[in-house]
Parts: sequence; C-alpha cells; structure tokens
Amino acid sequence: MIRCRGLVHVYPNGTRAVDGVDLAIEAGERVAIVGQNGSGKSTLVRHWNGLLRPTAGEVEIDGRAAAGQRVAALARTVGIAFQDPDRQIFAGRVRTEVEFGPRNVGLRGAALTTAIDAALDATGLTDAAAANPYDLGFSRRKLLALASILAMGTPVVVLDEPTTGQDARGTKRVEAVVADLAAQGRTVVAISHDMRFVAENFARVVVMAAGHVILDGPPEEVFAEPSWPSLASTYLEAPLSARLGARLGLGSTPTDASLIDALGGATAGG
Repeated sequence: MIRCRGLVHVYPNGTRAVDGVDLAIEAGERVAIVGQNGSGKSTLVRHWNGLLRPTAGEVEIDGRAAAGQRVAALARTVGIAFQDPDRQIFAGRVRTEVEFGPRNVGLRGAALTTAIDAALDATGLTDAAAANPYDLGFSRRKLLALASILAMGTPVVVLDEPTTGQDARGTKRVEAVVADLAAQGRTVVAISHDMRFVAENFARVVVMAAGHVILDGPPEEVFAEPSWPSLASTYLEAPLSARLGARLGLGSTPTDASLIDALGGATAGG
C-alpha cells in the first residue's frame, strides 16, 4: 500500500528531516511510528498524500508513484488527521466540517449522509453536529479532525498524535476507531509518543531517530529489553507493562492478568 525507497527530504533551511528511509507498509497493517520530536515522523507521512515532495528517493501509494499524482488524487487513498486540529478545521459547523472531505471525493446523497453520521458516532460528536468547532475543547476538536478523515473512507488513515489531550474516555474512542478500521481491512498508521497506546493497539512499531528508521518490528521485539538502548537514544522508553514484564520474566507484552498474578505472588512472597 505504501512504499518509500531512499526517501530524503531537506527543508529550505537545510534541515535534513528524512534521510534515506526505506519502508514498506502492506494493506491492512496497523503501524505505529515513534521517535522524539524532530525525528522525521510527520515529515515522512506527509509525503504519502503529496503535502510534501521528496528531495530524493521515491514514494509509491497503492502501486503508483506519488510523484505523478496531485494532492487531491492522493487524498482519496491517504487521509491524515493532523497533530494540531486547528490547522485542519475551517468550517463554521461540526457537521459541515465532516462533510467537506467525503463530498470532495465524490460522495452524494444517502452515501454521504451515512458516512457523516458514522464518523460523528464513532468519535462521539453526534450531539455536537450543529456546534461551531471552536466552541469545542481541544480534545473534541482532535476527534473532529479524526471524524473528517473517517468520513472520507480512505484505504489508509494516518493519525498524528491521536491521544494527545484526550482523557481516558477519549483515548478509548480512538482505540475503538483503530480497531474498527483494522476490522474493515483499512491500513492504520499512527504517530504517537504514547507507548502504552502503541503497544496495545498496533501490530508493528517503527522507531525513527534523526531522519532514519532504527527499529522496525512487532511490539514484543521493539519493546523487549535488548531494544531499550535504541529507544533511549531517541528519548523513548518501553511502556511500564513491558518494563515490569521484563523484570518479572513475563516478556515485553504481558497481559494485565499475568502482571496482577505475578505482582500478587511477589507481594505474598515478600
């Protein structure tokens, strides 16, 4: 679905944000991209819908070179919910905001109404459909940006820091959206600093540092103890469950039940 070969992006100020990335993401994968601020994560994904163009290297989307396609065409395949929703939201009503994307990819009539209603329901915004987006708090504006992408029905959905500013309920909504997209066979990519969210919801983790991919694998490998020095080099650490699992001999992706049993046994033994 997505393939980058030797991708390089240098900004006008000389910053080499992405430096020779080779990456392939198959249709239907759930992939998290992690790394410190400035590691190249957002720059990388913005090549997938044409918002940025490579300085060198190639990007293919669904088997076609992105270089020959306009942003409007790429947006039919790759939808990106930005980290800052205020860079994405422009309409005066929540429903109008959600309608814009699917209408521009050709949905009309009952299909358009169904897509809007489903996106609002998935993000918990049905009751706010007539509201001005800027009357919503930051966390709900994040969900609105997500709804506007969901309604488009793109085969690839990219979520840039989707849990930022969310309380437990909002995070659960985002997790439910990821699960539903995966069940539909759509490709889900998330940029995130929330390692627990990443470990519990994604089957593959790509770690970036200084424009390079330094780790790429399932959570049980990326968050295993041998990878901790690489994570630390990009100012990340494995989620608490992985660190506890390593200390208790349960591996890097222990279940809550196994942790509770092990910790209960350790307390009883102490």
